[in-house]
Amino acid sequence: MSFLHTLPAVFRQRPLFALITALHIGPAVAAEPPAGSETALPAITVTGNADSEVSTEKTGLYTTSRSSSATKMNLSLRETPQTVSVLSRSQLDDFKLDNVNDALAASSGIVVERPETDRTYYTARGFDVTNFQFDGIGVPFVYDIVNGDIDTAIYDRIEAVYGANGLMSATGFPSATVNFIRKRPTVDFAASAGLTAGSWEKYRLDADVSGALIDSGRIRGRLVFAREDKNSYLDRYSREKTVFYGIVETDLAESTQLAIGHHTQINKPKSPMWGALPLYYSDGSPTNFDRSTSTAADWAVWDSKTQSTFVELTHHFNDDWLAKAVVTRQEFTNNSSLFYVYGTPDRTTGLGLFSYPSQYDMTNKQTMVDLYATGHFSLAGRKHDVSIGASWAKSALSDLSSYGQGIGTALPPLESWTGNYPMPTFDAAFNGSDFTDTRKSAFFATRFNLRDDLKLIAGVRATSVDIRGTSYGGSRQSDTSKLTPYFGAIYDLLPALSVYGSYTELFNPQYQVDATLAPLDPVRGNSKEIGLKSDFFNKRLNASLAYFQTEQNGLAEAAGYVGPVAIYRAIDAESSGVQLDISGALTERLQVNLGYTQLTLTDPQGNDVRTHTPRRLLRLSGTYRVPMIEQLKVGANVSWQDDIHRVDVYDFGTGATTRTTQPAYALVNLMARYDINKHLSVSANLNNLTDEKYFTSLMWSQSYYGAPRNFSVSLNWKY
Repeated sequence: MSFLHTLPAVFRQRPLFALITALHIGPAVAAEPPAGSETALPAITVTGNADSEVSTEKTGLYTTSRSSSATKMNLSLRETPQTVSVLSRSQLDDFKLDNVNDALAASSGIVVERPETDRTYYTARGFDVTNFQFDGIGVPFVYDIVNGDIDTAIYDRIEAVYGANGLMSATGFPSATVNFIRKRPTVDFAASAGLTAGSWEKYRLDADVSGALIDSGRIRGRLVFAREDKNSYLDRYSREKTVFYGIVETDLAESTQLAIGHHTQINKPKSPMWGALPLYYSDGSPTNFDRSTSTAADWAVWDSKTQSTFVELTHHFNDDWLAKAVVTRQEFTNNSSLFYVYGTPDRTTGLGLFSYPSQYDMTNKQTMVDLYATGHFSLAGRKHDVSIGASWAKSALSDLSSYGQGIGTALPPLESWTGNYPMPTFDAAFNGSDFTDTRKSAFFATRFNLRDDLKLIAGVRATSVDIRGTSYGGSRQSDTSKLTPYFGAIYDLLPALSVYGSYTELFNPQYQVDATLAPLDPVRGNSKEIGLKSDFFNKRLNASLAYFQTEQNGLAEAAGYVGPVAIYRAIDAESSGVQLDISGALTERLQVNLGYTQLTLTDPQGNDVRTHTPRRLLRLSGTYRVPMIEQLKVGANVSWQDDIHRVDVYDFGTGATTRTTQPAYALVNLMARYDINKHLSVSANLNNLTDEKYFTSLMWSQSYYGAPRNFSVSLNWKY
């Protein structure tokens, strides 16, 4: 069925020097401008960094004027022929979106799947999100899951490019690419600090300082620090989190800039859940536990550490051309002692659950090299844009699972479970992984400015992937390559309205094996998109409406076991739908971020697949500066999704199935901030206003409940 044919169906300064010397190096949370003037202050432009995208700090806006996430060309959102959503620094601060899960749950179209407390999946347009970038540099993603609680203190904004992003990320799924844009040093001295206290003994400290290190401003630095300790509504669960980020920029010459940065985050959760609560009883009827119920043992821990260092060299050849080289080294470690609970409880007695203790130690070392150039050239009397680049990335992962003695020990009912289980020795059996993932790619793209009102973008990316090693008894071998094309066109219908279309492809190597224990072929995918884009008020408000169609061929789906080895079958799936995105200033006082997605997701026979994914998703955030009380800002955030479900076999003897449904629900969060003076403010946030009880995910046959109503208050200082 053609893309167009299906369209009607869907529409149915220096004080820093001592600090940076002592603490290594790092950034700052730029405070908002004085009451009533937040939308008037421009972001500071740093000498020698003219190619940088405009920072969202100090603008007060819920959007950005430019983005290079899709093409490496620094284009406006309207000039980019794909849906691009933005979570600005102002929105992150207003609603205390201090971790990536909360932030992306407020994004235009990304679904956050949390089947357990300390690992997370993300989906968009029905498929998994596996492409993540930092300042446009892709990170090898060896598993389709994110570990730990990633903090947002170090980021200026978070952008998402929806659909396949074939120029910048030729591997992955045609869902979305999430780009985390780091904070950068400022020339002028700026500092801020915040203290937050909230429900379940949550305490958080944020500190951020930035400025020039010498009089000329040619050397600048920034340091960010965050520390958070909190308990939880979940029994026994608590977490400590520490974040450092430092960066120094120096102008080696008028046209050459060097930046060196480092980021460390340490997570220390206690009694985390590995797995979650059973969804149904042995008779197929649904369970309904208290929201605080946890399967974790009182000795369980899941420590993780992330360290990332990058060196970036930028050179401007002239006003038209620049080149940039970035080398990044990252290391992720996980050390855990965990307690999994399996089985199906009896409805009357609650018995039928069993223990599965295990220790898990993982190290993942990644090295990335990225080189690219962007510029302009003249042809036929008009100036056109071009970008060209190459990248190399290697990820080496090793992990060891050490299984505990006593696996299969019967447990008491979860209603009376206190986590009191003797910590075993972890020497019953051993398994693990040891493999490397090497990716090489090169891309070329150009934007032809055919007329003042017509732009055409065309490009191609060549990618090769070489994976060698083993993972939990199976081969992790893959050696594949592909050319992925990209096409986009934008035509200005009116001064403030454009129509656009784009087509791009992705492929994704797979390590899963079929019934013959042979690895599945790579997934082949593409996305097509047409729509309308507008910008208003000098790009302070951006809007887009898109119809998309996304295909995946050969996607791995679980198909049982051959002995102890999990096997998979390849399936085809297609999603199509509409996505609306509006972000920025509706008035001088009102900031909004609105996203709505509606989709169908089926196999070639028309059957619904991935039914745990919502078909309709609404996200709305807004803040308003109150007239007559200029010091007061109020706001609300609403996230709504329609009902989802999953079907499981509860009686393997008869093949009887049970259906678990999460009805449609909305989460409503409120905020208010009062500026005491130009340096000091106090804010309050209330989350889950209506105290909804809901599952955090239905990806698995286990889940747990989201947080009940909770609040926090903050005291914020800025200079």
